[in-house]
Amino acid sequence: MNFLNDEKRRRSYRYFLCVLLFSGIIAIAISTWYMYFSRVPSTIKLRADAHETVDFNVPATGDIVKEAFSGSVKLDLSRPVIFKTGISNNNYIVDLKLFGIIPLKSVQIDIINDTKLMPAGIPIGIYVKTKGILVVGIGEFEGEGGKILSPGKYILQPGDYILSINGEEVKDKARMIEIITNGDGEAMVFVIERDEEEIELKLKPEQNKNGELKIGVWVRDNAQGVGTMTYIKEDGTFGALGHGINDIDISTLMILDSGSLYRTDIINITRGVNGAPGELTGFIEYNEQNVLGEITDNTPYGIFGSINVNSKAIRDGEFIPIGLKQDIRKGPAKIILSIIGEPTSYDVEITEIFLDNDNVNRGIVLKITDPALLSLTGGIVQGMSGSPIIQDNKLIGAITHVLVQDSTSGYGIFIENMIIR
Repeated sequence: MNFLNDEKRRRSYRYFLCVLLFSGIIAIAISTWYMYFSRVPSTIKLRADAHETVDFNVPATGDIVKEAFSGSVKLDLSRPVIFKTGISNNNYIVDLKLFGIIPLKSVQIDIINDTKLMPAGIPIGIYVKTKGILVVGIGEFEGEGGKILSPGKYILQPGDYILSINGEEVKDKARMIEIITNGDGEAMVFVIERDEEEIELKLKPEQNKNGELKIGVWVRDNAQGVGTMTYIKEDGTFGALGHGINDIDISTLMILDSGSLYRTDIINITRGVNGAPGELTGFIEYNEQNVLGEITDNTPYGIFGSINVNSKAIRDGEFIPIGLKQDIRKGPAKIILSIIGEPTSYDVEITEIFLDNDNVNRGIVLKITDPALLSLTGGIVQGMSGSPIIQDNKLIGAITHVLVQDSTSGYGIFIENMIIR
């Protein structure tokens, strides 16, 4: 009897070891696959009419295919690959297989025009008007007899843009309030934009305890702030921030009707410490004399527009090449920042490079190492978003975020994401 029990225990033990071994092999295989998956970007950009080298050191192969043509070329990423590129705007697809067997990922290869940009690094005041009136919250109010009312509940929702009321276009919240309060109390027709679709809704305002007609929503029609200009192109267009302007309450990308850049002076620096990001405080006079340019696009990759023709003072700089993500290496780099006068270069260290990060604003991890900047700001602070990152005399990216628990460190966006949108 004891013999049978011992044999049963041995079998159970062997079964457990086999399961453990099998699970370990599966875990190692998955982690290895993911490691190689992360090493290769989903999109590889190459300069037109050039010899471009990529070296990802991944044991993967695939056939490069141009959709409009038949035929293919074998690609082996286990060793450095030299591309002789042709004209820009050519796009290719390659389906990579690990060890030539296991599907890894589909990669798009884009041929882009080589370009030079002027790193800016200057503080900018930002003022943008939303497209229509942005709903940021649904509220309640007290009506006659103490009744709690919320007419907008279940009809409007945060993130909606009110475009018109009873056929009249509304561009500012003061006019929206005026239309509602001067109405007859009957249901009104609201045209809104929700998830890029225009929708027509009916909403009946209600009287509050003072007899005023309300719909019970919180709204916003503009946003203001301070940031940093990243670059200026030779045609006078610019890119800034490295991330979009999101509404502070609902954290969604704001849809713009118009926007302006203003000259600003940094008047105060709140130093960052671990756990509490610092901030640059700018003084902005919102008048025509201080307008630097027009904001035309608000995207996840930054804000973009054109420089005012009268703002020639900020164009007097050197145009330098861009560095694509495969050109970047861990090690010393510089950022350009103008917080005490003229744009100044400060030392940083690039500590990580995520070639295929799902978050487009966090492909570069960097650490401030310059003693002068650390003394001034304590590291990366709010308002430094957009500060250009330079390595090997190439513009490779822009600062986007600070690590809250380490004020000396933060993230950056690849410059190729900012210029190809």
